[in-house]
Amino acid sequence: MDKQGVRDRIAEIGVVPVVRASSPREAVLAGEAVCEGGIPIIEITMTVPGALEVIRELERHSASGVLIGAGTVLDVEMARRCIDAGAQFLVSPGLNVPLVEFAVQEGIFVMAGALTPTEIITAWKAGSEFVKVFPCGQVGGAKYIKALKGPLPQIPLVPTGGINFATAAEFIEAGAAALGIGGELVEATALKSGNRDIIVENAQKFLAIVKQTRASALPTGPSLQRT
Repeated sequence: MDKQGVRDRIAEIGVVPVVRASSPREAVLAGEAVCEGGIPIIEITMTVPGALEVIRELERHSASGVLIGAGTVLDVEMARRCIDAGAQFLVSPGLNVPLVEFAVQEGIFVMAGALTPTEIITAWKAGSEFVKVFPCGQVGGAKYIKALKGPLPQIPLVPTGGINFATAAEFIEAGAAALGIGGELVEATALKSGNRDIIVENAQKFLAIVKQTRASALPTGPSLQRT
């Protein structure tokens, strides 16, 4: 899938599951479970032991149309290895402009992490397709996203941190393009026990919240297409 296809799929689904796990087996289980729950997007963080091999395995065995990406990508060299392993998108926890520029040159979808308005604007201008606002929950949550969307309506924001079943709708209402969700979706206890049904159910619940909230909201703001 090309960069525009990745962009459209993330915008359509509205949830990016962030997989952090203590073993490759747990990470693969998490990836399979979120797909079973209806989310064809998997972000494997580089903190997972053997993360590159996990990406390779998921990329080989996942159904057509499932997006396998790499998260917690810190620099260009790490980005290059992730792409070689089959990652279709890259996500960073903070802003690294050379990393963004490298992804743009390679034609790979990148979502740079940022927190302040200055960082968000810098990430966008460097070529970040969406901008990950992290750690969003610690700086005001949905209210912070709403405040940012006032002066920056053209920048698709993906809050990460502080999103759960009680707050997810608020983030969508505030203008989030999608939600980055980690432990509230991919629960650590479910991974350790091998109970994939919990993760499947969580994925279904978050999808339903996004769909229902979007359906009830009046269409506002500009298109997510770059101009």
